[in-house]
Amino acid sequence: MLRPTPYSTLLSRALRRSFSSAANNGPVVTEMDPKTGYATVTLNRAPVNAMNLELMRAIQRTIDDLERDKARGMILTSKFSNKVFCAGLELTEMVNPNPEQFRVFWTSLQDTWMKLYGTSFPTVAVINGHAPAGGCMISLACEYRVMQPNFSIGLNETVLGLPVPRWLQTTMSKVIGERMSEIACTTGKLYSAEQALKMGMIDELVMNQDEGVLKAVAFLDSFKDMIPVVRDKTKLELRKLNIEDFQNYRQAELDFVTKHVTSSEFQNVLLGYLQSLKDRKSK
Repeated sequence: MLRPTPYSTLLSRALRRSFSSAANNGPVVTEMDPKTGYATVTLNRAPVNAMNLELMRAIQRTIDDLERDKARGMILTSKFSNKVFCAGLELTEMVNPNPEQFRVFWTSLQDTWMKLYGTSFPTVAVINGHAPAGGCMISLACEYRVMQPNFSIGLNETVLGLPVPRWLQTTMSKVIGERMSEIACTTGKLYSAEQALKMGMIDELVMNQDEGVLKAVAFLDSFKDMIPVVRDKTKLELRKLNIEDFQNYRQAELDFVTKHVTSSEFQNVLLGYLQSLKDRKSK
């Protein structure tokens, strides 16, 4: 069944939610363009959009809302332009965590990736700051990525003492290829925007946020004459195997990561890393 047009009723509902979210200054702010049906989703958790439970659940709810309202596309960006797009996981959530609470936290991370990776509508990340770890994750989950220069992006989990999840390895491999993914994931290297463009990790360089949004809209416009259900089904078929593989082993991954994060070995590495961040700020 095709999406109904026009979108007036659906979009007015989304707009009401959008204005409410913006007024509450929540961790995610959504604005819907009633003319195009494109939603701009802005990460809004100061200071660096570190992904705690609240932010991840807000992202999941936002995607559910956009699916229900049959959005034509989504632009994912950050309020904190010229600094950090998304700093990745809130590391303090992993300091001597209660195992059951940590399981809730990691499950929410898994769900955030799956919701974003499995959207029916097209998605673009406008990366207006550094995007390490989880910031890279949500960027790779989108279909198209534009990024400003002078920032870095990559999966640096191994440097922090965490393995890169298999579903995230596969997500990166689908974008930049298996060999480059192996190097990127095992070394934990962060790449400049220029390097990321050459590797194919991002699709375009833009000079500022406004240009980034224009490029995002242009990408979404490339589908406007297609029957939405046809384009959407094609996308989901391309991503189906990775999602199914993830579903088959997500419990095993949750068990392993919980055991690993609560180990003294990991805690020592994490505390050392957090101390190095404090020392760097104090200089």
